[in-house]
Amino acid sequence: MSVLPTAEIARRTRSALISVGFIVGPTGAGKSALAMAVAERANCEIVNADSRQFYRGMDLGTAKPSLEERARVPHHLIDVRDPDQSLDVAEFAQLARAAIDEIAARGRNPLVVGGSGLYLRVIRGGIFSGPAASSEIRDRLAKVGAELGVAHLHQQLREIDPEAANRVGVNDLYRIVRALEVFELTGETISAHQRRHRFADIGYDTLTVGVEVERKKLYEAIDTRFDAMVAAGLVDEVRALADAGYSPEKPPLSTIGYKQIAAFLRGEIALADAISQAKQESRRLAKRQLTWFRREPEIVWLDPERGADDALALFEKFFRRG
Repeated sequence: MSVLPTAEIARRTRSALISVGFIVGPTGAGKSALAMAVAERANCEIVNADSRQFYRGMDLGTAKPSLEERARVPHHLIDVRDPDQSLDVAEFAQLARAAIDEIAARGRNPLVVGGSGLYLRVIRGGIFSGPAASSEIRDRLAKVGAELGVAHLHQQLREIDPEAANRVGVNDLYRIVRALEVFELTGETISAHQRRHRFADIGYDTLTVGVEVERKKLYEAIDTRFDAMVAAGLVDEVRALADAGYSPEKPPLSTIGYKQIAAFLRGEIALADAISQAKQESRRLAKRQLTWFRREPEIVWLDPERGADDALALFEKFFRRG
């Protein structure tokens, strides 16, 4: 009996999988422009993985692709919810995988683009859902948090699961309670469950490219982009959403840019201060996103000076091999 060489086995395995490209990076790094350039040259359709671009009416503040860009290249998972309709990460993964399958069935190449690290990760391997919630445990832990402070619960989490405590913010009551709840229900830490799950492969051959920009240039781009958003009418966009009954104090409007402009519209701060705060928060977000993506070993980081050319060469080769 003949035995196929390892390289040939790998090639045949890849050919049975859908090839999916990913473009990732921090806010303001130029992911959308790069994705458009790649998509137009490599027969792609774009799947949005920016968690705020899901929502109708949130156009300027999310740097949503224009109607002209969407006419040139089909985009998926944009404007799929009203701002008062939630779309959690598990539902996103389901919708994104369906879009990927549809794109591939048409003989085109799926290209997933965004800066929301968890949303991008779950497309590749799903998400650990864990045991069903226990209202008894949650109510008890919430009472402890109210009496002794959320930091007390966070310290409890640190004692049983330091790995999770390092990931979860000290004031993130929901995630702290969920981690403690999983431990009580299963006798194992949520980190142990997640390591075992490991976002296991779900049948895609993937190439993930990261957009890298020198930190000073990135922050300058973020500031310039927010000024452009304001000049294009962001204040009117936030006012229209508030007038339509959507609360700026609840997600997704309670996010960077929208919450600061909403505070200006309520007369709480000057417009210049709102803009300054939004820029500062955007820079902090970019730093957190970079920290997340730096932990992802499969990302191929592009040279800032040769980004578009290198990305196109990588993706054209990648999609051809599929």
